[in-house]
Amino acid sequence: MSLWLRFQLENHIAFGTLDGDTVTEWEGELFHAPVATTRRYPLAGLHLLAPCQPTKMIGLWNNFHERAVKENLTPPQHPLYFLKPANSFAGPGEAIPRPRGYDGQVVFEGELGIVIGHRIAHASASDATAAIFGYTCVNDVTARDLMRLDPAFVQWTRAKGFDRFGVFGPAIATSIDPAQLRVRVTLDGELKQDYPVSDMIIPPHEIVSRLSQDMTLEPGDVIACGTSVGACAMANGVTVEVSIEGIGRLRNVFGS
Repeated sequence: MSLWLRFQLENHIAFGTLDGDTVTEWEGELFHAPVATTRRYPLAGLHLLAPCQPTKMIGLWNNFHERAVKENLTPPQHPLYFLKPANSFAGPGEAIPRPRGYDGQVVFEGELGIVIGHRIAHASASDATAAIFGYTCVNDVTARDLMRLDPAFVQWTRAKGFDRFGVFGPAIATSIDPAQLRVRVTLDGELKQDYPVSDMIIPPHEIVSRLSQDMTLEPGDVIACGTSVGACAMANGVTVEVSIEGIGRLRNVFGS
């Protein structure tokens, strides 16, 4: 397994792999034959960024059995999804702002994120598996009270597309079995979500295959696999942390 990070140095942005408390810088392109350098840095001295730069983030809805049972939802036959725009992307440590003029609920949703490693379209399940570069933590932030203001149209994009509402990181883990993972979320240290990835209705390789029938997936694209029970509103100033063992802890402050 490798953990890939992206970080800001004094005069440039770089990427590399984490080994213990040390990051080795690599050169080239993350998704196309990168080469390790001899440059190494202590992790504590680096300013981490979102670990890649997607062309899009695709978020799934109703993809966990426990939540579907609790909310009396019918399991989908095809992924039910929305898109988050590029302005929403944010990384570890970045503040998540409350939208101006909005005083309603802003909800966290801790999720496993799939990171695509090469361009793929109309893919079989086996081809889709090969196209998965790795996995990351995602916080799919939502201004929930905006979604159903108009009874004729659910406003997924507006509610989920505000600046820094698509948070992911701190790393991308490769060669990891998603079925063995758990997603945990805390607010100021209090556990709010703790669920197994194995409870997914549509597993990662099938998600990628089916989405690739609808649109071309590009290197670095992130697919948020959906959330389970426990997501709730955040108070201003709270620290929200999404953690997945083997990937890391995605920590941000909301409303600051």
